[in-house]
Amino acid sequence: MTTPRITAVLGVAQELVIVGFAAAVYGGVRAVTEGSVAQAVSNAEAVERLERSLGIAWEHAAQSLIIGSSTLVTLANWVYIWGHWPVIIVSATWLYTHRPAHYRVLRNAVIASGLIGFLFFYAMPTAPPRLAGLGLDDTVLEQSHAYRTLQPPSLTNQYAAMPSLHFGWNLLVGIVLFAAFTCLAVRVFAVAMPIAMAFAVVATANHFVLDVVAGMLVVAVGLALALLFERHRARRDGAAPRTEYPNNRALRLRLH
Repeated sequence: MTTPRITAVLGVAQELVIVGFAAAVYGGVRAVTEGSVAQAVSNAEAVERLERSLGIAWEHAAQSLIIGSSTLVTLANWVYIWGHWPVIIVSATWLYTHRPAHYRVLRNAVIASGLIGFLFFYAMPTAPPRLAGLGLDDTVLEQSHAYRTLQPPSLTNQYAAMPSLHFGWNLLVGIVLFAAFTCLAVRVFAVAMPIAMAFAVVATANHFVLDVVAGMLVVAVGLALALLFERHRARRDGAAPRTEYPNNRALRLRLH
């Protein structure tokens, strides 16, 4: 007879296997998606030219807002570093223990959008602004050591700027947290964190504005796939569909 404790342990073990497998896939894909430096820089220059034609080449303007203040630079660096993996891990853990269905949506959306992102990294390796010879400062590398601990250079693909999953996955967390909880503080955080991250990734010269836009589009597809999967799961289990898009205006997850 399976006890609740054994069921809980098996559930955690299953999630660790899924997450571990996803991390292993990331490590394997990284080895074949770094591309050549010349190609990555050329693609970055193409992105900048497109931004200029669209009037959204805001990288210098964003960095100019922080570069004269060590406090603002540190704040942007902290958002970029501590607002990413720590926020994702803590949020995912909280959702797993309190809103498991929302957790599944987040997990599946991250995996789906990650796979889409890997295709971009392979087909279009793109240097970040800090490595594209645009005269921008690498504020994270120059003024922070924490990032090297959280994400060692050996595990980082420097030429995977397009799309920005750094921003996109934070946006996913924000969407799911907003849908899962009605607490005002959580919802304010869910809205503010992706906005802060969008600014930080550009101001620290780690992503172009178009990288952020592409990241948003990629995770939107990932989220749609995750919601479809959750609906299929509900039908398979004989339950009523638990996700909906009321009035096609706002995403609401009715997950229990």
